[in-house]
Amino acid sequence: MDAVIDAVAAVLGGAGRLPAAQLRDLGRQPYEPVWRAMQAFTDARDAETPDELWLVEHDPVFTLGQAGKDEHVLMPGDIPVLHVDRGGQVTYHGPGQIVLYPLLDLRRLKVGVREYVDRIEQAVIDTLGEWNIEGGRRDGAPGVYVAGAKVMALGIRVRRGCTFHGLAFNIAMDLSPYQRINPCGYQGLQVTSVVDLGGPSGLDAVKPVLVDHLARQFGLTVETAEPLSF
Repeated sequence: MDAVIDAVAAVLGGAGRLPAAQLRDLGRQPYEPVWRAMQAFTDARDAETPDELWLVEHDPVFTLGQAGKDEHVLMPGDIPVLHVDRGGQVTYHGPGQIVLYPLLDLRRLKVGVREYVDRIEQAVIDTLGEWNIEGGRRDGAPGVYVAGAKVMALGIRVRRGCTFHGLAFNIAMDLSPYQRINPCGYQGLQVTSVVDLGGPSGLDAVKPVLVDHLARQFGLTVETAEPLSF
């Protein structure tokens, strides 16, 4: 980890000069306004714009990525379905899930897209490890799994070297909506949550741990900022 921090500092022109990311906890929000705000932030930012980390808990929604196939949405019922501009297939967002949107300038951090995905997955694996839960990866299926069941889904977009969208980490939620879809495009894929694995049931217990591990992965310092208004 020290090597990562030193490398980032060197890129920025001196030891200790780490990029400060603004952390915004948006609370519970509908999906679309946050998505549009991410797009606007990414379009407006320049080389001097500080990176941001947005934490949010979404109202129930199914989202389909750019390559998403409607056939994987089996019976949405009263849960809305949105076609969005991230990668990946269909997933579910709802109460009891931490959604974290890293809005990072990968060019400034000197991080490639594949490495970006690996570091996000590792941050979640390390977070699970704080509660002695052993998470892992699956070849060709981004995200984090525990005993074959998916606990974190990952869908990203990179525009002009800058990231938006992000990760959805199941903490303590009603998992039944996943039965209405083929999660991430996989029929019969099992999903789980942190509380069902013996971890905490409160999002507030997990958020700071997740943010800390993500910041470590990218060599970021983090400053708390005001939430946005929607």
